[in-house]
Amino acid sequence: MKTKIVLAATAAAVAVAAFAVPAVSQDKKKIATVVKIAGIQWFNRMEEGVKQFAADTGHDAFQVGPAQADPQQQVALIEDMIAQGVNALAVVPMSPEALEPVLKRAMDSGITVITHEAASQQNTNYDLEAFKNEEFGANLMKQMAECMGGEGEYAVFVGSLTSQTHNQWVDGAIAYQKANFPNMTLVGDKNETADDQQKAYEKAQEVLRAFPNIKGMQGSASTDVAGIGLAIEERGLADKTCVFGTSLPSIAGQYLETGAVDGIGFWDPSVAGYAMNKLAEMVMNGQTVTDGMDLGLPGYNAVKLEGKVIYGQAFVNVNKDNMKDYPF
Repeated sequence: MKTKIVLAATAAAVAVAAFAVPAVSQDKKKIATVVKIAGIQWFNRMEEGVKQFAADTGHDAFQVGPAQADPQQQVALIEDMIAQGVNALAVVPMSPEALEPVLKRAMDSGITVITHEAASQQNTNYDLEAFKNEEFGANLMKQMAECMGGEGEYAVFVGSLTSQTHNQWVDGAIAYQKANFPNMTLVGDKNETADDQQKAYEKAQEVLRAFPNIKGMQGSASTDVAGIGLAIEERGLADKTCVFGTSLPSIAGQYLETGAVDGIGFWDPSVAGYAMNKLAEMVMNGQTVTDGMDLGLPGYNAVKLEGKVIYGQAFVNVNKDNMKDYPF
């Protein structure tokens, strides 16, 4: 029987609508937020922040995303935004490397570029990170390892092998496990799910067949733990496994309730969407970000600046006991 642990919220509390309201802009700008994939709850939530920014400022701020999690579809969308003459792009890259050429074209055209979840991105004015990615992955691993009693086999999942943040989370988790829980063993390779809950379910079933003694699974895409949770639930393994990962209560809540998923971590996508647009506005107004600056948004009150990368302290840990505090 696994040990259940209670997870306390860390860093800044996630605020649903606690945005700082700036004065309405007299110079209306067109700002396109381009996300990895349209229609999933994570980016639906991000769009709420984008719309709030538009309402607060008067800018023409909107969000688009491809139908599939495909870097080339995202490139095509960005090219379309360039052709439409947007003033700024706020982009959550599916593959930072694949987007470098098109983002360079955007910047060469005088378009402001802000990225998110892409700390290695070169062609950007600023990249916004909710936190240090390796620390977030280690945070999830610490919880999973304690749930597993510090021993046993575990597997890891990423939305894409080219998704920089997912791989940083997983790599940070594995490094933390090796340093702190030597009796745990990673089995198999990174399981790629294409940010698709059904594929995560299928991958989890494959892992369970290949490693019948597995005790832990860590997901990265927002849909991973829901797919894993369904596989765990179907096999009646909720009390014998520990499942943690990045998700939202609206996605993973039913599995948190049953214990098929033990805990999730996340940052509020709506605040990140708002923050990206605010940064774009700042750049267009000639403002610069400084180390320790308060962006006036929850989790971004004392940002760290390393080169062009801005780090907040915006993640929270959630389980069935506190998930009702985060109604999205």
